[in-house]
Amino acid sequence: MAKVLTEDRLNRPGGAPLKAAIAVAVLGVLGMLIVDHGPWSKPKVQPAFMASYSSTGEAARAAGAKVMPTEPKLQVEPEPPVPKPVHPVNPAPE
Repeated sequence: MAKVLTEDRLNRPGGAPLKAAIAVAVLGVLGMLIVDHGPWSKPKVQPAFMASYSSTGEAARAAGAKVMPTEPKLQVEPEPPVPKPVHPVNPAPE
């Protein structure tokens, strides 16, 4: 009886979508590995003495951006508009 069940499972139709999904997954993983780890994706590290600008602000100014300081925060922040509780839900025992 066990032999018949095994043969039925091996010969049953409908395996084409599963095989296609596995092929797409394998090709996708291989494609990601090639793109991420190929010889063209090596980082180009620049030593400090070759860097053109020592700060982000200098680089922004060189690109023509106007660097402005942020507005200072208010000393006293306004209270958020929420209702204030009149009494606590569970008063602490004394």
